[in-house]
Amino acid sequence: MKNVEVESAQNLYPFVLTEEQEHLRREIRTFAAREIAPNMMVWDEASEFPMAVVKKLGAMGLLGVIIPPEYGGAGLGYVDYVLAIEELSAVDGSVGLTVAAHNSLGTNHIFLAGNEEQKRKYVPRLAGGEWLAAWALTEPGSGSDAGGARTTAVKKGGRYVLNGTKTFITNGHYADVAVVIAVTDKSKGTHGLSAFAVEKGTPGFRSGKKENKLGLRASDTSELIFEDCEIPAENLLGAEGEGFIDAMRVLDGGRISIAALSLGIGRGALDAALKYVKERRQFGKAIAEFQGIQWKLADMATELDAARLLTQRAAVLKDAGRKVTRESSMAKLFASEVAVRICDEAVQLFGGYGFIKDYPAEKFYRDVKLCTIGEGTSEIQRMVIAREILKVHPSRG
Repeated sequence: MKNVEVESAQNLYPFVLTEEQEHLRREIRTFAAREIAPNMMVWDEASEFPMAVVKKLGAMGLLGVIIPPEYGGAGLGYVDYVLAIEELSAVDGSVGLTVAAHNSLGTNHIFLAGNEEQKRKYVPRLAGGEWLAAWALTEPGSGSDAGGARTTAVKKGGRYVLNGTKTFITNGHYADVAVVIAVTDKSKGTHGLSAFAVEKGTPGFRSGKKENKLGLRASDTSELIFEDCEIPAENLLGAEGEGFIDAMRVLDGGRISIAALSLGIGRGALDAALKYVKERRQFGKAIAEFQGIQWKLADMATELDAARLLTQRAAVLKDAGRKVTRESSMAKLFASEVAVRICDEAVQLFGGYGFIKDYPAEKFYRDVKLCTIGEGTSEIQRMVIAREILKVHPSRG
């Protein structure tokens, strides 16, 4: 596979970047072309987690993008965060997902719900890249239905004892600390869920099966297993019973990052397709000259820009401190489904070569499908959006 060019065919953002944002974009694009592109297929084939690259991203400040400087972060906003995730994911979605899960899920939950002592203990290590974070909500029997969780946290004196299994946890094998959502009062449904910080090496806590995945294979996805795992009561994040509420706040930002992941994968596929159709010749001319090909490209580029506008709207509102439940769900829903269509069309434009690993289209195609599933399926996003718009336009019975 040829190395990804530093410059993209899709440089026109639907808004004006500041000088600092433009510098950030170019810095990450150059890094991705130099450090990620030459190795990504090796990592993909071997399901190898690129720890050395993750550490370099930490040194660049990309593992604490949205964390304030006083806690060791870069102090940037969600607009900058979206740019960063898109640029990484346009080269390798696995790296983009690793950074996204660390930032907006694991680290951000501690930052949003933790007390000052907890934030001082964990966030600087996470934001600076010394530690990696995971976020554990999903279980084998409870995905979209978080209220069906069975992992329990029983308080015994000054400690909690955790038992249960979490599944599909990004960074699970490599995380130094995991935010774990567990049942503290089964009778209260989602209001009986609480969040805890559990450190790697705690007795009774271990990573389990590493998943063998269709795509995003260099991103670690695994089980987390708790067997009479005792943690201090001070590891409770936020108030007991409010873990689900805090998790939903975290997901509002997390869905923006998955929209950005979608944008990056979709843009990478479109860039690859544009380059290929200019080079591939049939019937005596480049296939880019055929109207049928041009219409495909026009639709791909238009939908990608529309998805970027939705994503950036959510990011701007998030930076302004606004509630973004509807906007982040809209961005995640639309961007993920657009990216799937773009990657599907990219494979079609490559023809038989789109099915071959020597060319980039097949990897984008495999990687992108997770975007319509992770951090809330498309079906869940539609439920969230409908609920939010019905609040604004209630029925008059």
